Amino acid sequence: MSIYINQDLLQFHLTNGQISYIFYIGPTHQPVQLYTGPHIEDADYTFLEHQQSRPVSNYMIENDTTFSHEHTLMEYPSFGSTDFRSPAFEVRHPDGSHITNLEYEHYEVRHQAPVLKDLPHVRQSQQNVETLIIYLIDPVSQLRVKLYYSLFDDMNIIARHTEFENTGVNTLTLTRALSMNLDLMSDSFSLVHLSGAWGRERHVTQQSLSPGTFEIQSLRGHSSHLHHPFFALAQPNTTEDSGLVYGMSFAYSGNFLGHVEVDNFNKTRASIGIHPEYFSWQLTPGTQFTTPQAYLAIGLAGFNDMSQQFHRLVHTYLIAPQWRNHPRPILINNWEATYYDFTEDKLVAIAEKAKELGIEMFVLDDGWFGSRNNDQEGLGDFFINKTKLPKGLQHLNQRINDLGLDFGLWMEPEMVNKQSKLYAAHPDWVIQTPNRTMSHGRYQFVLDYTNPDVIDYVYHEISNILDHTNIKYIKWDMNRSMTEVFSSRWPTEQQGEIYHRYILGLYDLLHRITTRFPNILIESCASGGGRFDLGMLYYTPQIWTSDNTDAYQRQWIQYGTTYLYPISTMGTHISKSPNEQEHRLMPLTTRANVSYFGTFGYELDLTTLDQATLETMKQQVTFMKTHRSLLQFGKFFRLLNPSHNEFTAWMVVDADCNRAIVGVYKHLNTINNGRHRVVLKGLDPSAHYHIPELDLIMAGNALMAIGIDIPDTSNGELRNGEAKTYDFDSWLYTLERV
Repeated sequence: MSIYINQDLLQFHLTNGQISYIFYIGPTHQPVQLYTGPHIEDADYTFLEHQQSRPVSNYMIENDTTFSHEHTLMEYPSFGSTDFRSPAFEVRHPDGSHITNLEYEHYEVRHQAPVLKDLPHVRQSQQNVETLIIYLIDPVSQLRVKLYYSLFDDMNIIARHTEFENTGVNTLTLTRALSMNLDLMSDSFSLVHLSGAWGRERHVTQQSLSPGTFEIQSLRGHSSHLHHPFFALAQPNTTEDSGLVYGMSFAYSGNFLGHVEVDNFNKTRASIGIHPEYFSWQLTPGTQFTTPQAYLAIGLAGFNDMSQQFHRLVHTYLIAPQWRNHPRPILINNWEATYYDFTEDKLVAIAEKAKELGIEMFVLDDGWFGSRNNDQEGLGDFFINKTKLPKGLQHLNQRINDLGLDFGLWMEPEMVNKQSKLYAAHPDWVIQTPNRTMSHGRYQFVLDYTNPDVIDYVYHEISNILDHTNIKYIKWDMNRSMTEVFSSRWPTEQQGEIYHRYILGLYDLLHRITTRFPNILIESCASGGGRFDLGMLYYTPQIWTSDNTDAYQRQWIQYGTTYLYPISTMGTHISKSPNEQEHRLMPLTTRANVSYFGTFGYELDLTTLDQATLETMKQQVTFMKTHRSLLQFGKFFRLLNPSHNEFTAWMVVDADCNRAIVGVYKHLNTINNGRHRVVLKGLDPSAHYHIPELDLIMAGNALMAIGIDIPDTSNGELRNGEAKTYDFDSWLYTLERV
């Protein structure tokens, strides 16, 4: 790993031997991008910036028509000084002007990752990371800007963020401050991103680029179910296993913008960061603003390679160290069993059945606090509902522990109902615009997390519960987007800061709780997958993947989620059939086979199930315990895309290529069709593997060239005692090196 610096050319070359990222300080004293891609030797690459004079172009250097920002690959571009494309940042000056010309001052190299105060960031590593900092300044306003680039020796990722500091005497206003910009010489890419809605989050979408702009975004106050703070640019004909891919992701949980622009000269500009709509930030003299971190992953061998770079980033550098290799508990959640209507004895009865099955944790969901008997009351109050739990939460906790199970608890700390003691005492603690209607979502309103008094209250209430119970797990829910965004806590000129200050308040609260209670596992949830992002994973090492637990829809959701996230981060549970969300009948075996590739658990009433079903579930729990380490921490490969095939397939392989598990999921029966095979990946080509489910020993190179048959008998006539196969069948294969 090296950062080569040519002092004469002011050319900077970041490389770890696998990738290269090269830029230099151009004729206008601003950083100019030269090359990003597979590793190349260090040399003078400034010739790549050569331009011809072009009609109707503007030029910054007097009497020089050879250099215009319009035709240059800019490293961190501004608007208005010959560059007419979308900028990475914008500043409003006291006179109302928006022109900022940053000029190079100097550079610095650090042999560690930077620490971002109040924001998620790659955790400290002095052995595997080098950081380049480029210092720029606007001579007129004295705005100083630092561009951070962190390079890793064990993954093909560059971490980026930007710091703004007002070193002048006048107040400046940031109106745009993206975290990363990447200009590329070509437009020959497919754009891949993850989109959807509640219940069908993170479906993979792919389209070719064309002249113009494309944006993904959220203005909902959270990263949202609709779009994901990630996109990728893939060269033509890129597959899961071949082709060059540039992936850009964002460690942030609020409003974001992903922007891709193709100009009239076939160049591509890609950027990601805080959405500039409804954003502004006051920079008074002497103050700073830091953008959240963003990450550029360069997949040299297709989408699987890009994903595995992101998986390594999450597992090694973002998740707290105590959770990186910690097996996720197998749990039972009571929500779909009881909803709001439960007693202590009913909960314990479910827990007793759970213990018989080998389940490790019981989680009490909504309805345990305040006057909470429906979704219109109680949020914001943290005192125990003595009607349901007359002996208190600690007593229930003890009974669950006495069974040999750990105890977990659901809460929604960011919201309040009007029918609550908190709202009656502090109606001003709600995000709302004066003299405007207050919109509600699920009859609830958003607490003003920009107000330190609100954060202190919620922290005190949660800490009080955790101090007096033996809780091992929290499900942290958030069930509505933000509207009428305004805070009476802040003056008029700072109302553009509220969306971002809310997220900073949330991160502050999570930091305080996880610091005081580091061994309590927190699973984030936002109506399912509405805030599944790298920012939340910094504090909560797993996230509820979707409220939709239908094993058919989950194949698309989990397939897309793996583009960025390792299996250990994905909340995956078995629910009842027909499914509550899609009312689809689904075999219990398939529900388990999908859920194994995640944290695994159950959401149903165990006391109503017959003995044969319970015995099957007991076997499922045993299987998960046996293979949990491999399933949650193995190297993951996507095999068959559900959108392009009649089957979904994926697999995990351990670090030594000794063991693997393959999951294959059938969609609908087809008649009189050809046989289907699935080709495996990630094995040792020189090894042989035993597959007990097929009574087969086969070479790794053969399994990765020929694959294995999918035992679907619906496409022909049955013979020789072949078993019938049905819609939504599935198969698991366990491979062991011979």
